[in-house]
Amino acid sequence: MAIGLPVYNGERFLAQSIESLLGQTFTDFAIYINDNASTDRTGEICRRYAEQDARIHYQRVERNIGMPGNFNRTFAMARSKYFRWQTADDYCEEHLLEDAVQVLEGDPSLALCYPRAIFVDAESNELYRWQDALHLLDDDPARRFRAVVRGIVRVHHHLGLMRADCLRRTGLWAGHVSADIGLVAELSLYGKFFQIEKYQFFRRVHEDSSSWATDDEEHQARTYHAPGVRRIPFSRARFHWRYAQAVARSPLPLADRLGLAWFLFKKVGYDSPVIAREALTEVRARLPMGG
Repeated sequence: MAIGLPVYNGERFLAQSIESLLGQTFTDFAIYINDNASTDRTGEICRRYAEQDARIHYQRVERNIGMPGNFNRTFAMARSKYFRWQTADDYCEEHLLEDAVQVLEGDPSLALCYPRAIFVDAESNELYRWQDALHLLDDDPARRFRAVVRGIVRVHHHLGLMRADCLRRTGLWAGHVSADIGLVAELSLYGKFFQIEKYQFFRRVHEDSSSWATDDEEHQARTYHAPGVRRIPFSRARFHWRYAQAVARSPLPLADRLGLAWFLFKKVGYDSPVIAREALTEVRARLPMGG
C-alpha cells in the first residue's frame, strides 16, 4: 500500500497527521511526501520523520506546482495495489487502513473504501459528524456516476483507500477549484464505493484550508495554486468540462455515454449564470486599461 502526502507550509498540523499514519494497526505501507516549495518548517519535520522510519520517503520541489500538481505528483511516486492520499491537516483513527484493506480484499469490484468523517477545528475539537449517500454498490457505472454528481457535498472520498489501477484510469486532479469532485465522479465509472460505518477520519477545517471560505474566489485560487494567484480563469466551466472528459474517455457503451452527456448538459444549464459571470470577468481582464 502507498500513501501520498502532498504538503505546502504544513508545519502547524503535519506531525499529528504523520503520527496518525505511523500509529495504524495495518503497517505494510510506504508514505510518499512531496513538499511543494514550503517556506516554513515543513521540510525539517518531514526529514526528521523520514530519518526515524524507513517507510517515509520525502521529496521537495523548488517551485510551487499548485495543489492539483502536488496531489498528482505523490501518486506518480507510488507503485502499489492500493493507494490513498493523506493531507497535512487531517488525521485518522488507528484502524482506518486495516478495515479498508479488509473490505477491498473481499470485493474486487470496489474502487474505493472510505469511512465516515468527523469535522474538527484547528484545536481538534469536534465540530460535527458527517455521513453521505455515496455507499455505491450499484453494478451500473452510469448510475454510480450520476449519484456522485448529484449527491456529493463534503468531499473527502479521495482520502479513502482506492484501488490504484482504477485511480490510474482517471484524469487525476485537474487544475481548477473543486477538482476533487471531478476525480471522485470519474473514479465511480471504474468501480463501486463502500462506506465503512465507523467514524475513522478526522477532517480539519481552519482558515488556511481549501474548504474554508468556499465562496471566496481569491482564497480558493490561492490554496489550489500558489500565493499571489488571485483567480483561476474559467474555473466553473472547467469544472463541468472535467465531467465531460471523464465520460468521453470511459469504456461505457455509446448509449450510456450519450445519456450522461445529456445529464451533464442540463447541469451546465443550471450553472450558466456562474459560467457567464466568469466569461465576463475574463473579457474585462483582457481589455486594455480604460477599455
